[in-house]
Amino acid sequence: MKVVLDLVMNHSSEEHPWFQASRRREAPYSDWYMWHDGAADGGPPNDWESGFGGSAWTWDELRGQYYYHYFLKEQPDLNWDNPEVREAMWNVVRFWYELGVDGFRLDAIGTLFEEPNLTNHGTPYSWTTLMLQMAAPHGPVEEDLIWRQVGELNRFQHDLPAVHPIMKQLRIVNDEFADRVLIGESEDIAYYGNGSDELHLVFNFDLMRTDRLNSEWVAANQAARRRAMPPGTWPCNTLGNHDKSRSFTQYGDGVNDGALARLSIALLATLRGTPVFYNGEEIGMSDYYLTDRGQLRDRWAIVIDELAQRALPLSDEALFERTRRLTRDRCRTPMQWQNAANGGFSPAGVTTWLPVNPNYAEGVNVAEQRADDASLLHFFRDMLHLRRALPALIDGDYTLLHAEADGVLCFARHSAEQRITVCLNFAEAERRLCLPHGDYHVHFSTAQRGSTLDANGLTLAPFEVMLLEAKARE
Repeated sequence: MKVVLDLVMNHSSEEHPWFQASRRREAPYSDWYMWHDGAADGGPPNDWESGFGGSAWTWDELRGQYYYHYFLKEQPDLNWDNPEVREAMWNVVRFWYELGVDGFRLDAIGTLFEEPNLTNHGTPYSWTTLMLQMAAPHGPVEEDLIWRQVGELNRFQHDLPAVHPIMKQLRIVNDEFADRVLIGESEDIAYYGNGSDELHLVFNFDLMRTDRLNSEWVAANQAARRRAMPPGTWPCNTLGNHDKSRSFTQYGDGVNDGALARLSIALLATLRGTPVFYNGEEIGMSDYYLTDRGQLRDRWAIVIDELAQRALPLSDEALFERTRRLTRDRCRTPMQWQNAANGGFSPAGVTTWLPVNPNYAEGVNVAEQRADDASLLHFFRDMLHLRRALPALIDGDYTLLHAEADGVLCFARHSAEQRITVCLNFAEAERRLCLPHGDYHVHFSTAQRGSTLDANGLTLAPFEVMLLEAKARE
């Protein structure tokens, strides 16, 4: 098993020895963080806002200056203009690599630098107004619009060009070690650099920004992504993470959730690129909505909830209903290992940080699905086995087939030694599909097909997943 760690390069804790020494202006740490005297009137240096609300500047009595924090005030930003900070962080990377870690997922890489003139953002909206909009009922499309406005609000604090030389330096340190990977928590393909001098992987977050997966959405996403990526770079597809609704909830329809979950897994396993699954997707874990405010742990949601309580003329019950559907706690509940107390995550009698989704007692747990050959877990394992076993799925190219097929995503994965046709029927009804005539070997089908198939007049079953390989003509 390979181990990839989360690496936070943007900030440290306020309790970290580096920051405590910087507060006291001790060498060499005095300039390791973003300190400023403030505006002429004694207030913060500018109108920049934190990603968790309020000013991005906090006054420190001991130092007698403001310090900058893109996130919480307990998370002061490091000063990446200081070469001593850079070297200290490269030594952190080397430390973990020398212990045998296989790579890093780089957290919030876009926040390392700020506009040096500290220009006011000057937007007509504030973080508070945008987050109050977020607290109202909305879908993924509306949420994406709000986040784009947040990006405009933070435009002088995020994804500045100065980040890329740092990524190049990090790649040089990374390449001191063999077979290590750098994965950026970003969708910006600029972090691939020229294809070999920055990060190895950047997430295709656009793929998950829909209420319902369908063939047209996926085909358009893949086409746009392929056009934009530098030559020689490798995609990274995902449908879920710790900041979004779980894919089982996001793309389910309340009736065919199991079949749709299989389609989501098959899609990631067969597209060109590295698939990234969020823990629990392999057993169909779903969002869990908290039952009272005391269970809230997501600081971002807590701040929005407090804002909403002060600003919105709604009952407490209505306000909490919004919060529990907004908080990221809904997708961060503990892994469900077995039908036992706390889902087997912690012993009986222990209060977990977040409550365990009670559907662990309804078969949504590893132990019961491991014993059931028809379970989602076994389907997940089958898909990963096929991905490893079929050369075309490992590194083959991608070509969309039958773009006009209603509800069906059909594409070829082809390498020098093999061509696999992937058919994914996103429709709740049978769909006809026209493939070149001939006999095909069926590597996999959810429709209980035999090992050989004549493609003439092929009909896909509702929600069918099928992988075919044309037989060589004698």
